[in-house]
Amino acid sequence: MKNILITLLVVTGLTQTTQAQVGCDDMNLIVNVGSIEDYVNIYHPGHYLTWPTEENVITWTITDNQDNIIAQETLTDEAFFAFNHNIPTSETMNVSAVLRNETAGVACMIEDVLYWEETEVIPEIFIYSWAFLYGNVGTLGANDLIAPTVSLYPNPSNDLINISFDKDQLQKIELYDTTGKLLFKTDLNTNTYALNITNYPSGVYFVRVFNQNNVFVNKQIIKK
Repeated sequence: MKNILITLLVVTGLTQTTQAQVGCDDMNLIVNVGSIEDYVNIYHPGHYLTWPTEENVITWTITDNQDNIIAQETLTDEAFFAFNHNIPTSETMNVSAVLRNETAGVACMIEDVLYWEETEVIPEIFIYSWAFLYGNVGTLGANDLIAPTVSLYPNPSNDLINISFDKDQLQKIELYDTTGKLLFKTDLNTNTYALNITNYPSGVYFVRVFNQNNVFVNKQIIKK
């Protein structure tokens, strides 16, 4: 769903929802018991929180720190994603999960970073496992969990969308489609920015907006 490292703790995509649906803020990716050094099994709760479940389509993308794809798959009606890899435990992996359900009107992007966690269960006795960095709220101070407020208007739009933070400075903007593909990015140092979506097909997109502290928020936009 990240944070100052928050990015809203793993969950920062927002969604259009029908009356009985649960929003993206209630979805946190979980590494399942049984994940080992070269194998990871991830659970996405959005599959059971979004109805009808048989129409949930989740596109998973796992990359290394050089943006090389480690694993990528699109699954229908499935809450779990497992993959093997050869990434050393001294490094991290980036996880992107885009859940779409056309009947429910839901499109939700969740991102986080996997790292190899060492936990001391009793003095001098440790256990190890892959864990999500931004989902680990215990390592953050209270102020770190305050996400910046971003404004996008007009939305929907067929040409320009004006983007600004209520209080912060814009540092960078990235645009993604619903498969998680990066379409556009630009570095900034300004209070407002007009994102031009004229040349993109009609549909749903995600905008990732960074402030001067490198805290970012994901927002959904619609091209008419």
